Amino acid sequence: MIDVIVAGGGPTGLMLAGELRLHGVHVVVLERLTEPTGESRGQGLHARSVEVMDQRGLLDRFLAVSEKFQAGGLFGGIMKPWPERLDTAHTYGLATPQPVTERLLDERALELGAEIRRGCDVVGVSQDEDGVTVELADGTHLRSRYLVGCDGGRSTVRKQLGVGFPGEPAKVETLLGDLAATEDPATISAVVEEVRKTQLRFGAMPLGDGRYRIVVPADGVAEDRATAPTLDEFKKQLRAFAGTDFGVHAPRWLSRFGDGTRQAERYRVGRVLLAGDAAHIHPPTGGQGLNLGVQDAFNLGWKLAAEVNGWAPEGLLDSYHTERHPVGARVLRNTRAQMTLLGTDPGPTALRELFSTLMDFEEVNRYVTEMITAVGVRYDFGEGHELLGRRLRDVQLKRGRLYELMHGGRGLLLDQTGRLSVTGWVDRVDHVVDVSEELDVPAVLLRPDGHVAWVGDDQQDLLGRLTKWFGTVG
Repeated sequence: MIDVIVAGGGPTGLMLAGELRLHGVHVVVLERLTEPTGESRGQGLHARSVEVMDQRGLLDRFLAVSEKFQAGGLFGGIMKPWPERLDTAHTYGLATPQPVTERLLDERALELGAEIRRGCDVVGVSQDEDGVTVELADGTHLRSRYLVGCDGGRSTVRKQLGVGFPGEPAKVETLLGDLAATEDPATISAVVEEVRKTQLRFGAMPLGDGRYRIVVPADGVAEDRATAPTLDEFKKQLRAFAGTDFGVHAPRWLSRFGDGTRQAERYRVGRVLLAGDAAHIHPPTGGQGLNLGVQDAFNLGWKLAAEVNGWAPEGLLDSYHTERHPVGARVLRNTRAQMTLLGTDPGPTALRELFSTLMDFEEVNRYVTEMITAVGVRYDFGEGHELLGRRLRDVQLKRGRLYELMHGGRGLLLDQTGRLSVTGWVDRVDHVVDVSEELDVPAVLLRPDGHVAWVGDDQQDLLGRLTKWFGTVG
């Protein structure tokens, strides 16, 4: 029997596969498509995802094929300077096209021993107390101990589970594509600048070799957004908003997206879990979607591996929903707010002007930037030190960097006292005795996802936290 089947080979599913393999879990990824689409809906990694890649030793790979950017706020089309004192050592995002992100995560999962099967379309799901049966379109069946649906907004896994997906349907729609253009680049740039004075859902980003990533409002909402727009439809909308179609031709891909927001009522039903777009959909404002899914996988991977490997404490796997559902809900709320700011009516225009003024205040800019980049995410671990529940930034130690010590996906006790012990948990938790001028607490216990599970210097208190997050010892 397979330990875990992951339905969907996008960034979320591939990140999850790699996380599971760090712990020796037998994982099979089932991807409906026979080849990657090449579509680049997600355009990069925010600071928290950059931290995630660094914590797993992947950052150098991304830096080699990406460009750094710094954009504070990045909210509803409003961009401000990068705020000071952001709680991260990685004060930047990475402009990385989604196909590149998928390729890097695919390579990593394969290196770690994951099995990725393309052309496998999941059409049926059933479960019992011993496992999950997955039916494929060709009539074959696979059996696993757990299944994770990372199969997108139209998730078959979610539908088969009967999990509610409440929210609001799309009211506006936007066309997106990768096209060549014959118009002079300077003219395109000037036209875009003029149109964006009143319509922020319009843009043309140069991709090189005369090609552009073009976004333009659609004419209404399509009955079936799974059907790609035509080139003629793209040209018509460009002429409607810009007075010219820029001579666009030779599309590599064309797609459409709406402003609908929906979230699964539950992220877990028995042995089946949901992550990424299968668990939540929202407008792409702020560039949060791909990042949210990757961070779902980062939260879930070690917990599911603990369950498979038999040491998970009671409630650990359920904490995936408890922690990530509120994070998803907050993203849905902020994207709704951003779509309002992008409106062209007098009310949204006035609101955008006011919001832009507010973001000139450093504290507001920092708050919004931490929200969009997920640096501000804090899980509710109860009362305690202000670090409790937050992810710890990459602090400099006397003998290196913190994140360099987290590549294996294990828990970590960073002990500045030299008096503490993780005896009994050494197969799950690393004990690092070192000091950092950036950390003014005696010791911190970090979960594999880098969130602070305990702060202090009392060994007995530490034992309670080790048991809570890393189970009992034999």
